[in-house]
Amino acid sequence: MIRLEHVAKRYKMGEVVVTALDDVSLEVDKGEFLVVLGPSGSGKTTLLNIIGALDEPTSGEVHINGGTVSLNSTGDRFRFRRETVSFIFQTFNLFPSLTALENVQFVLDMANTSDSAERARDVLASVGLGERVNHFPHELSGGEQQRVAIARALATGNPILLADEPTGELDFKTGIQILDLLAHQAGDGKTVLVVTHNREISRIADRVVELSSGHIISDGPPRTGKAAIADLQW
Repeated sequence: MIRLEHVAKRYKMGEVVVTALDDVSLEVDKGEFLVVLGPSGSGKTTLLNIIGALDEPTSGEVHINGGTVSLNSTGDRFRFRRETVSFIFQTFNLFPSLTALENVQFVLDMANTSDSAERARDVLASVGLGERVNHFPHELSGGEQQRVAIARALATGNPILLADEPTGELDFKTGIQILDLLAHQAGDGKTVLVVTHNREISRIADRVVELSSGHIISDGPPRTGKAAIADLQW
């Protein structure tokens, strides 16, 4: 589903060249629940942005769902993100003037999806928000807002979910609920990548890729075996 070949990303800041990723090669299978683990500045968000076509590698190749990702035009980028990847951000990124239903319906309307309101209602119900569809973001808890963001990502039906610190703004109990939702999506066949600095979260992954200074320093199953979500604590 995802294949990176010798990907590097460098930024020039004045006279200084900063390397965010350095010769990263990675393959991710369909239906895999992958956690990308690392501290701030390790390159994990850059990696996610390159996979999601929000950023372009300085060198190397990115292959997603059988094709090579090209950023040659704004239209190419928009079409790729509309049809292939969905993002879930730490800060939710909901439209404050739209209800939960309208936030989800918006992405469906952008994709010219028929029966967008009905589909938005269905996906909100699937994440436990069937009774909150007409509430605005400021009327929802942090966990409910994140579930709206997840519903918006799921509504597209895209095969890849990219989540950047999806529990970072949430309390433990709500964070566990969000992780459970994401794990179920992998169980249903979606490819899920979660970027986090929280090592405890990596215990529930199928596979953990750890980054340090732009390099992959480990890649494999959780060190102590895959744990149940109920066993997590932080």
